[in-house]
Amino acid sequence: MKAQPRASHYVNGRYVEDERGDPLPVIYPATGETIAKLHAATDNVIELAIEAARAAQPAWARLKPVERGRILRRAADILRARNDALARLETLDTGKAIQETLVADPASAADALEFFGGAVAAFNGDYVDFGGSFAYTRREPLGVCVGIGAWNYPIQGAGWKSAPALAMGNAMVFKPSENTPLSALALAEIYTEAGLPDGLFNVVQGYGAVGAALASHPVVAKVSLTGSVPTGKKVLALAGSHMKHATMELGGKSPLIVFDDADVENAVGGAMLGNFYSTGQVCSNGTRVFVQDRIYDRFLDRLTSRTKAIRIGDPLDPETQMGPLINKAQHDKVSGYIAIGKQEGATLHCGGGIPRLQGFENGYFIEPTIFTGVEDGMRIAREEIFGPVMTVLRFSAEDEVIERANDSEFGLSAGVFTRDLPRAHRVVAELQAGTCWINHYNLAPVEIPFGGAKQSGIGRENSLVALGHYSQLKSVYVETGDVASPY
Repeated sequence: MKAQPRASHYVNGRYVEDERGDPLPVIYPATGETIAKLHAATDNVIELAIEAARAAQPAWARLKPVERGRILRRAADILRARNDALARLETLDTGKAIQETLVADPASAADALEFFGGAVAAFNGDYVDFGGSFAYTRREPLGVCVGIGAWNYPIQGAGWKSAPALAMGNAMVFKPSENTPLSALALAEIYTEAGLPDGLFNVVQGYGAVGAALASHPVVAKVSLTGSVPTGKKVLALAGSHMKHATMELGGKSPLIVFDDADVENAVGGAMLGNFYSTGQVCSNGTRVFVQDRIYDRFLDRLTSRTKAIRIGDPLDPETQMGPLINKAQHDKVSGYIAIGKQEGATLHCGGGIPRLQGFENGYFIEPTIFTGVEDGMRIAREEIFGPVMTVLRFSAEDEVIERANDSEFGLSAGVFTRDLPRAHRVVAELQAGTCWINHYNLAPVEIPFGGAKQSGIGRENSLVALGHYSQLKSVYVETGDVASPY
């Protein structure tokens, strides 16, 4: 099973290779086999990419926004037309079940390109009347932007970052995660086919050193990262030391609160989406599930039976509901947290084992896992595991659960299940999280902002807000009368 691209990098509208770069093997998580061999970007490739972006950006910015948007919308159409092939590539790259990638990955990137391609024409500055004299503001692009993607949603991340950047008139150099380097190259090809001028979307591969070189480059005006909190702190510090704009979409340990009047089936479904989708490798996951006393047993019973029915197996089989974790390091990490949970005294209620599947003996599979008897201070209730590990906790009162939910360094997301909508809005207003759901979980339509509070990040992806993050305001005062001066 091979997925070898024509070359490792895509610069100035064409594939580029430099075999002097560090080896970058691509591993299929379901089998552990190498399906492609790439190389990390050398200093020369990085300079070529940034220079291509710098040279192409001014002419792109001078186009009418509607003209830029037209190209993005054409690219969105191509993404949708090739959805099946791109979904398969994404499954090979990530190990996620193809029933997920068919509906959630290229489609999400296409949504972003379509939305920003249409929205940018109406994204303008303001007019201020001073009774004769007046002022106005202009929205202007930043220049060359760097996007650094995560491995759980590779093509989505490339789309979420490049679409607002390009729509606003910027150029982008995008570095995918070293674990999932393939689909960003496919997106770059699609942009070129859609008519995007050469140099405006460049893809360079590499490890942390390549990301650091991009983030610190003097030509770069902005860095947008999706990743872990430790990585985000490093990149933000680096960008800040050079006075660059920065957007950080980082991790979380989000609460999902189920009140005793909630629809139990819907709440269980939301908890499973918020813990087991993409094998639990989603930054916004509601991994602390707080269930009110009166329905705790009923909720746990339905959660258990539905979790045990999850089908684990070949990610390319449309019937498979859960694939493997991304790699051995992540598998070891998640397995380690399951061991920690047991050592801390939590009850391993369900799962936690490593399935041995015929033909996939070397894959990084793990069973969906539920812990009960969890205390708020336990590591499995405080630290981001990034795997299919759910902690279920009891609560009695509204004030109590709000305080416990907010007792975290993270603040990415939160969810509330209840039929009492006044209570839902009241609780959501008190939760310290950037993205919240009422009676659902983990939906992220491009029309609304996505991002976190506290240690979970700075800035927002998606919506018109993202265009603001890829632009700067210029204020212009216009005097229509004489200048009054005391001198």
